[in-house]
Amino acid sequence: MKKNVKKWAVLALAISLFACSDDDNNSNNQQTIAELAQGNANLSILVDALERADLVTTLNGSTEYTVFAPTNAAFTAFLQANGFANIDAVPVPVLKEVLLNHVIAGEETAAELSTGYVKTLAKGSASATNTLSMYINTASGVVINGGTSNGGATVTSADVQASNGVVHVVDGVIGLPTIVNHAKANPNFSILVQALTRNDQPDFAGILSGTAGAPFTVFAPTNTAFGDLLTELNVPGLSAIPQATLEKTLKYHVVAGSNVLAASLTNGMMVDTFAGDSFTINLTGGAKITDQAGRISTITATDVQASNGVVHVIDKVLLPSL
Repeated sequence: MKKNVKKWAVLALAISLFACSDDDNNSNNQQTIAELAQGNANLSILVDALERADLVTTLNGSTEYTVFAPTNAAFTAFLQANGFANIDAVPVPVLKEVLLNHVIAGEETAAELSTGYVKTLAKGSASATNTLSMYINTASGVVINGGTSNGGATVTSADVQASNGVVHVVDGVIGLPTIVNHAKANPNFSILVQALTRNDQPDFAGILSGTAGAPFTVFAPTNTAFGDLLTELNVPGLSAIPQATLEKTLKYHVVAGSNVLAASLTNGMMVDTFAGDSFTINLTGGAKITDQAGRISTITATDVQASNGVVHVIDKVLLPSL
């Protein structure tokens, strides 16, 4: 009988210790995202910003979010770069959208994040319905919108669990991305970026980063699409394409003054471009484009929203009348 009592006592102690350990490991889960931020001295400017933008209640609720939380150093760099004396100097509407650009719906741990586009809760001025896109690259850690050199950030401390989601601490304030930011962030657009910034071209990077003529709709060819074009034209590289040809070709991929979402495309629709030429949309068997040369390109990804326009990814470079 004494042996049985002893066994039960040992078992009860083991259960008690396991329960205590489990409670310790999940103690953060009893705090909301907002409460976690409030308890971290290195996120004090973020807390001030959330209070100023009236977003504390949102991050204190039961809806699950993933929040990329900039450190005080990140906010200090952001304020200095934009000429603000402190967080109170940032206009509330601007501050709110910037903060919402750090939040995505649902809980995504670092292991669950994958390379590609996700939607944030922020809205730029280009679209009344489509929220801003965020490009996440998980090839080496978790890099957002190309890192701090491109207005993005890198996760420095991942998977801080909360009762209503997860927090990833980042080293930069993630700005509202322009079309150019999105192009630079995605390695699959590196040749497009080279073309847009070739020194004999107009200031395409400046134009597509700004608001004059915005919003823009850009049909963006991938690196593979540019490689196929070089083969098709029988030229050794991008530098071999004549200046005028490249300029008109790049302009042919841009629609100025309109944020055209995929839902707005119709079968047989003629799209007028910045180059002056048009192309035709064909929705039979998936969204495709027929260019001036009768060549067909497939739209492989749609509605990548920027603050000054929208990007649709295509698998063939479009050719205007040359």
